[in-house]
Amino acid sequence: MAILKPDEVRKMSGDERRRRLEELRAELVRLRAQAARGTLENPARIREIRKAIARILTVEREEELRGGGR
Repeated sequence: MAILKPDEVRKMSGDERRRRLEELRAELVRLRAQAARGTLENPARIREIRKAIARILTVEREEELRGGGR
């Protein structure tokens, strides 16, 4: 998965954002397990995933406050 940009997140539908959020969270758990075992190939990927999750949550919150919420 590539890095998500804020514009890309805003273009997604609500369902698509929630599905992507779950995928990213699952990948983060997997990467953290690899880090704990010492088999993680790209440690920077954890940071990328965390930022992508934050971007999605931020857009979700913006829409919620704007009244276009869930």
